[in-house]
Amino acid sequence: MHVNKRVGWQFVMSEVEHFTATVGDELAGQRLDKILAQLFSDYSRARLQSWVSDGAVLVDGKQLRSKDKLRGGERIEIQVEREEKVDSQPEAIPLDIVYEDEALLVINKPVGLVVHPAAGNREGTMLNALLHHAPELTLVPRAGIVHRIDKETSGLLVVARTLKSQKVLTEQIQRREFEREYQTVVNGVMTAGGTVDAAIGRHPAVRTRMAVVANGKAARTHYRVVQRYRAHTHLLVKLETGRTHQIRVHMAHIRHPIVGDPVYGGRLRIPKGCGEALNGVLRTFKRQALHAAKLGLVHPESGEMVHWQAPLPLDMAHLLQVLDEDLRQAE
Repeated sequence: MHVNKRVGWQFVMSEVEHFTATVGDELAGQRLDKILAQLFSDYSRARLQSWVSDGAVLVDGKQLRSKDKLRGGERIEIQVEREEKVDSQPEAIPLDIVYEDEALLVINKPVGLVVHPAAGNREGTMLNALLHHAPELTLVPRAGIVHRIDKETSGLLVVARTLKSQKVLTEQIQRREFEREYQTVVNGVMTAGGTVDAAIGRHPAVRTRMAVVANGKAARTHYRVVQRYRAHTHLLVKLETGRTHQIRVHMAHIRHPIVGDPVYGGRLRIPKGCGEALNGVLRTFKRQALHAAKLGLVHPESGEMVHWQAPLPLDMAHLLQVLDEDLRQAE
């Protein structure tokens, strides 16, 4: 990685790239990984196998294992993120800093702020803001960002300010030692809390989405009921793993999608006989009602367990207020 301490930082950005090929008869009977190595020889076998594991490889529209044998004539599609080096510049974007010291920063990310540059969001991200606030982050990969939340999700993120802190925090995430609690409002009335234990990977048909798939990565979400409403439920959700879109996918999987979720939320659900206030809020709530409310981790320097909290953003607080009013009126 090239570092320009004076003007900015060079990082790896991902963009989607698509490959296709047809399995010739001469390859019939061979394992998928061996066939991929011959058809896509520009890429290492290790990389091709990782694409298979990540669900990026489809054979006649289905996800297979590396060891599965093919008959010949199948159509192989690969859709992966192509890495591209891009210069990222510091930008004077305000940050809601909950805590900072020499080892780390804790940020309360607002709705609408992209965490890391990507296709269509090369500027105006939290990374750009971090480089302006703490120029030393040019020396830390990905400006110290060790985990993310979606653009339209609000709440707490930790950023490592040193290479040592980044290593320690990343290892904690890998060992599932971060404590992450979210608040969310879902459609439907849930009778009790529970756990969703369902692997997540790329959607087999819509590659920009995630889904519960048999050969995805292990994912576990715990949830507890805070308040039941006439047609919705306020939940506390704890992540045991941290897969892309995990809470959103898991809630949709158990048929209680998050209110306002533009990708996994399904059709708009308005409770019968609700007042104008709730009707209006539900119709205009255009982002997933999801907030990273609590974060806990072992401090990389002191070794002590530390916790932070972030209050609900105004739009979610207002949503819960009108849900409370609707419930009172119905009693």
